[in-house]
Amino acid sequence: MADTRADPAAQSELMDEDEPFFSNLDLFLFSLIAGLLVYWIIFRKKAEPIPEFKKLEPQTTRETSFIGKMKKTGKNIVVFYGSQTGTAEEFANRLAKDAHRYGMKGMAADPEEYDMSELSRLTEVENSIAIFCMATYGEGDPTDNAQDFYDWLQEGDADFSGVKYTVFALGNKTYEHYNSMGKYVDKRLAELGARRIFDLGMGDDDGKAYHHKPVGPFDSKNPFLAAVTVNRKLNKAGDRHLMHLELDITGSKIRYESGDHVAVYPINDSVIVNRIGDLLGVDLDTVISLNNLDEESNKKHPFPCPSTYRTALTHYLDITNPPRTNVLYELAQYATEPKDQENMRKMASSSPEGKALYQSWVLDSCRNILAILEDFPSLRPPIDHLCELLPRLQARYYSIASSSKVHANSIHICAVVVEYETKTGRVNKGVATNWLKNKMPTDNGHKATVPMYIRKSQFRLPFKSTNPVIMVGPGTGIAPFMGFVQERGWLKEQGKDVGDTVLYYGCRYKKEDFLYQEELEEFEKTGVLTALNVAFSRDQAEKVYVQHLLKKNKEAVWRLVHSDNAHIYICGDARNMARDVQNAFYEIAEELGGLSRSQAVDYVKKLMTKGRYSQDVWS
Repeated sequence: MADTRADPAAQSELMDEDEPFFSNLDLFLFSLIAGLLVYWIIFRKKAEPIPEFKKLEPQTTRETSFIGKMKKTGKNIVVFYGSQTGTAEEFANRLAKDAHRYGMKGMAADPEEYDMSELSRLTEVENSIAIFCMATYGEGDPTDNAQDFYDWLQEGDADFSGVKYTVFALGNKTYEHYNSMGKYVDKRLAELGARRIFDLGMGDDDGKAYHHKPVGPFDSKNPFLAAVTVNRKLNKAGDRHLMHLELDITGSKIRYESGDHVAVYPINDSVIVNRIGDLLGVDLDTVISLNNLDEESNKKHPFPCPSTYRTALTHYLDITNPPRTNVLYELAQYATEPKDQENMRKMASSSPEGKALYQSWVLDSCRNILAILEDFPSLRPPIDHLCELLPRLQARYYSIASSSKVHANSIHICAVVVEYETKTGRVNKGVATNWLKNKMPTDNGHKATVPMYIRKSQFRLPFKSTNPVIMVGPGTGIAPFMGFVQERGWLKEQGKDVGDTVLYYGCRYKKEDFLYQEELEEFEKTGVLTALNVAFSRDQAEKVYVQHLLKKNKEAVWRLVHSDNAHIYICGDARNMARDVQNAFYEIAEELGGLSRSQAVDYVKKLMTKGRYSQDVWS
């Protein structure tokens, strides 16, 4: 399959484009702090109140008590930095500053300026966390400003029970003592009884930030960030944009078979997100946590929290599909204009006229939530309720257009960029395809990435390579067959006996959108493809489709199916093509097998039952 399985409106993924190295580390740090806070909010227990005793502060010109400073200024995160060139200090300042986005208050601190033995008193500050951004210097040494802290850690026998901490190390893995200071601080704090609440982060300015967590297996809850290595336009002309992408899965241990699907998590268009924010008059960067009030429910939050409205609308909520009737019904109460309220309730009702109105006004007109807010000016619901009602943004599935036998570390995608004008004159864009279109590999070593995982499929080549295969796939339905043909070619190279490999492919014009023309013609020339049958639907006065070519070659088709045990594969549009192709097989079975229509239908059904007639189709 090469596009999302939904109507055009549904075709209208988690991560922003990669930035240069430091932004990459920055993202890591932000995710680290978010992880800490989620953990802390969920698992915190009220600490026993510790009686505070007033003690006389020494009369010094500067404050050496970071605990005192935190209490005075209402801070609950302290970010210590060991910095030689200023990078760790810059990260610490950014982290401290950013804490407010997550409902916390942070301060950056130079360990040289404070009495670090006070770390054991951090428990006096409610909801407190200590973060250490520690660079390594020279031959695995501490930075100058962290030398005293390092010596004290080595000699000291402090009790850090109840102190919550995490460490982010900065280094370069081309050096022998890579991140040794960060590793030491992380290990030593744990030995002294402190509680690590997020894994040691390992920053590498030779590559990118990563941390010691189990990475696989990759699935819908834990997608792999695959770098885009190729993104090219496939069609030579025409007003559509058909693209070929290659995702690098090196080192992921991901395995796939020809015919499997790759799932990608797209993100919503920022233009739509910002417009919703404007219409509802909200600051999209407000930090929120939506909690489920139903204690019986197994879902605490509708999406990962804490979050911001912007993050929720960008990464987690489906804002481009036409909303379902239950959403309209719930939102109707907020329309201040009685007529708007009445129309929304009518569309949500089960009356025939209500259903007809919903069909024409919402579905046929492809109105998403933004269009509905624009066309009902009196409808301004609270954004919290809207976030609660909107469904989750789902992964998009594409048939993999490569064979792992030939491309073990790469997954190929073939897709058409969805963009169309609706009846209301708006331009709707496919969420995933437009997002993927902009995922360009860069030449400075920093790749655009796509969060992805593999979904297994039953769309499989025959177990015996001697079985012939008939593949039917117009347009981007060619995708899985590129993998099939590559694999049949590889089997031939291994000296295996390979049966006939026949392709029926359809496009509009030979000179415009004959996808993979050079590759397919080369496969035909070398005999990997026994027959390449291409239907160009608009190159002549009468339309020619794949089913016409099947009927034209009916004797050869029937011989392969009836006598030679061929496997049939259909990929592409379910609404018309798949049905028309199935009818063509009925007609061939009637004419050349001497069967009645009902016998021909049974014949094809039997092929399906035996796994010899497979479909990978979408509407």
